[in-house]
Amino acid sequence: MKNDKNNHYRVNEQIRVKEVRIVGDNGSTVVPTRQALEMAREEGVDLVEISPNAQPPVCRLIDYSKFLYQQKKRAKELKAKQVKQEVKEIRFGPQTDEHDYNFKLKHAKEFLEEGNKVRAFVFFRGRSILFKEQGEVLLLRFANDLEEYGKVEQMPALEGKKMFLYLSPKKAGVAKKSQQKMDRERREAEAKNASKASETSTEDNTSKGGGLFDNAKNGADALKKLNEGK
Repeated sequence: MKNDKNNHYRVNEQIRVKEVRIVGDNGSTVVPTRQALEMAREEGVDLVEISPNAQPPVCRLIDYSKFLYQQKKRAKELKAKQVKQEVKEIRFGPQTDEHDYNFKLKHAKEFLEEGNKVRAFVFFRGRSILFKEQGEVLLLRFANDLEEYGKVEQMPALEGKKMFLYLSPKKAGVAKKSQQKMDRERREAEAKNASKASETSTEDNTSKGGGLFDNAKNGADALKKLNEGK
């Protein structure tokens, strides 16, 4: 095979050490490099240096073209399995109705389950800036409803005419679930949250460790404000 100096691996005559360790299905053996090259020619394959820093360097007798193809294929498969994290935006108005809220909550759950971050914000148009506290309570409720799916990275903060809340997924991204399964899980989560809410007092929520806002600045105050908003 023609040698290519641009390749990552040294092949055949590019290997200029005195001896190498040949590894294969039957174990390994140390032989002079000249002998290893002769072995490769006899088998009609290439001498490929796999671990150049080993003493002596480790080589294999393989078809280099097929070896490169398998390496590229493996890298492509690993890349396909990786979940690309994106920042998904959810926009609210300061007086968002319940139907619109639940619609956006559903999408936020999907985003977080897929491993994406969520940037939710309330946009205050004109005199609606007077309702900024109402917008803050809305975002706190949003974070609370997503407690099982995400954690708060940044508490609601006003930037110009927008108040932002940042959430990151609790778990690594997974393949998108069917609509039927997501609806079933949503109903189960809502039932669980309703049961939890009826059994837990406001004081317990504020003092309980490991809560949604524990790691966020002013988390206790935010949770108190959320409960007052309810």
